[in-house]
Amino acid sequence: MLPAVLKVLTIGERPAVSSFRETTDQIQTDYAGDEDRPLRGYTAAMATYATFAAGVAAAARWRRRDLPEHPAASDVALIAVATHKLSRVLTKDAVTSPLRAPFTRYVEPSGDGEVSEEVRGGHGVRHTAGELLTCPFCLAMWTAGGFTAGLVFVPRFTRYAAATLTAVAASDFLQLAYDAAKKGSAKV
Repeated sequence: MLPAVLKVLTIGERPAVSSFRETTDQIQTDYAGDEDRPLRGYTAAMATYATFAAGVAAAARWRRRDLPEHPAASDVALIAVATHKLSRVLTKDAVTSPLRAPFTRYVEPSGDGEVSEEVRGGHGVRHTAGELLTCPFCLAMWTAGGFTAGLVFVPRFTRYAAATLTAVAASDFLQLAYDAAKKGSAKV
C-alpha cells in the first residue's frame, strides 16, 4: 500500500512534494524577487478562511437555514461598525496583547490604549498569524465572516454582541471628541 501511495505522490521521477515546493519557491521569486513575502502562509490563511466559509454554508444548508434574499441595511451597518471595533480591539488594544504575544513582539505604545507590535517568525504560519493579528484591515474579513455566520445561526445573540461593540465604537469617538474639545478650550 505504501509504495502505491508514494507512486501517486510522484511526478515522473521527482516527488510531488518537492516539485510543489520548487514551484512555490519559483513563484515567490518571480513575485517578490529578494523581498521575503510569506506566500505559503497567505495561501494557508486563505484556504482556512475558504474552508470556514464553505463549512458555514454547508451547515446552513444542512440545518435548512434560508438566507435572506438581501441582507437588511440595518444589519449591514451594525455589523460594519462592530467589525471595525472588534478588529481594532483584537489587533491593537493593549489589553488583548496576550492573545497576540505568541506571534508578535511589543514595540511601543501607539496612543489611546493601543500598542504597536512587530510580527515574529520567518515566513511560516507563525508569521502569517502575526500579520493577521496586527492588521485590523486584514482581520476585518475574518471578523465580518464570523458576524455574518452568527446572523445565520444565532441572529439575536449576534445583533446583541454587535450592538455592544457598536456602542463601544461610538463611545471611543465621543471620548476622542471630548479630549479634542478640552484641548481646544484650553488654548482659548
